[in-house]
Amino acid sequence: MQPNMKEMMRQAQQLQNRMAKMQEQLASRTIEATVGGGMVKAVANGKPEIVSITIENEVVDPEDIEMLQDLIVAAVNEALSRAKEMVESEMAKLTGGLKIPGMF
Repeated sequence: MQPNMKEMMRQAQQLQNRMAKMQEQLASRTIEATVGGGMVKAVANGKPEIVSITIENEVVDPEDIEMLQDLIVAAVNEALSRAKEMVESEMAKLTGGLKIPGMF
């Protein structure tokens, strides 16, 4: 193997190790989104997964379940969107802005 190729492989391995460590760290970080004036809150981590949903009692109306469903969907989508932004931002710091397929 040529010296330049060996160096490139070493650097790629280092980047892969740093990315794995960053993914581990991001999995433990959370981000939240609230909708409906704070009536529904969704919290996501950097995997991204929804880790909790909080619904205030006042928004639970048996006569209007559709509104509650819409608020939950909006909160979940916003939390996942913010989690994705968090991951992309942290990965960009690591990769110098290089988009790597499969990294969210």
